[in-house]
Amino acid sequence: MRQNQKAIGVSKRIWIDLDNSPHVPFFAPIIQELERRGYSVLLTARDAYQVFELADFFRLKYIRVGHHYGKHRILKILGTFIRASQLFTLMARQRPDLAVAHVSRSQTIASLLLRIPSVAMFDYEFTNTSAQSGATWVIAPEVTADSAKGFKSHNFLKYPGIKEDVYVPGFTPAPSILLDLGLESANIVVTLRPPAVEAHYHNPESDKLFDAVMHLIEGTDHVKAVLLPRNVGQARSLRSTWENLFAAGKVTIPERAVDGLNLIWHSDVVISGGGTMNREAAALGVPVYSIFRGKIGAIDRYLADSGRLHLLESVADVRTKLALCRRSKPLQVERNDNRALKTIVEHLVSIVEGTARLEDRAAVETTTANS
Repeated sequence: MRQNQKAIGVSKRIWIDLDNSPHVPFFAPIIQELERRGYSVLLTARDAYQVFELADFFRLKYIRVGHHYGKHRILKILGTFIRASQLFTLMARQRPDLAVAHVSRSQTIASLLLRIPSVAMFDYEFTNTSAQSGATWVIAPEVTADSAKGFKSHNFLKYPGIKEDVYVPGFTPAPSILLDLGLESANIVVTLRPPAVEAHYHNPESDKLFDAVMHLIEGTDHVKAVLLPRNVGQARSLRSTWENLFAAGKVTIPERAVDGLNLIWHSDVVISGGGTMNREAAALGVPVYSIFRGKIGAIDRYLADSGRLHLLESVADVRTKLALCRRSKPLQVERNDNRALKTIVEHLVSIVEGTARLEDRAAVETTTANS
């Protein structure tokens, strides 16, 4: 970064909205790097899927705005516009120079009303495109971007690797989590994330696979599963449905938000009905199985083809392909030069400074491809 560009950036304000729990670890290093370069970051967060708890865990300073309105489509739409109006009122006073999120429909609407440029990031090409279509710029991983449809080429930027490559390189394991969760060295530790039943992409077939996994855990010796529900309601339902497994000590739910990467690192197997935890495990080299039964995105296909992710497509797959066994853990996490983080931050800086143009985009993509 040129020194004069850093000086210019001192007065620029970048607004980041945390709409879902995976956004917290993703944006934490981006925020740190933007602030290191002299930018002021305004942070808002939605009360959904432990966003507040994770933001507190990462010691982020944020403003609480809005909440989740449930899985009913009409309420979701209503909630999106209510939160957009709340964000509009708040940011009308703050007047940020750029709005950034990893898919936040409310932020996109508020940004359009405020007439400020916005960046919509995504890593799943089958997500609802309404949030991205109204954004000024779209940023996505190279693997996903190549298969995404419906966006104008002049406002599309890419970064190398996957979203999880942004923050996994900064992770340091801490074995104290095993003691905190009551896990012993003799346990085969399974980290299990249930399907997102309230998400628009949810497929009931995922629920059948989850039930099959729970039955497999029940019948396998020395296995202890750490269950990570998406909200309080789901936790309550799981405790009731699988009361016998909780009573037998086969399954536990953490009392508070935990460092997901740390838990994954100390697990022998990871099984998830969503994308982020699967990709985090793949990035850390932990055996991981997906019970997600929506449309499989390009990144998951890429990881599956390379043997880093196993797709379970039926109850029979759960019984025959899922191996609940202990793994040999390396002493430390493999490090890299974190090109994903560097590229994303450079994109945001070029956008907020008004230097992001078509020729710059081509240059960035050529450099990335040749790195």
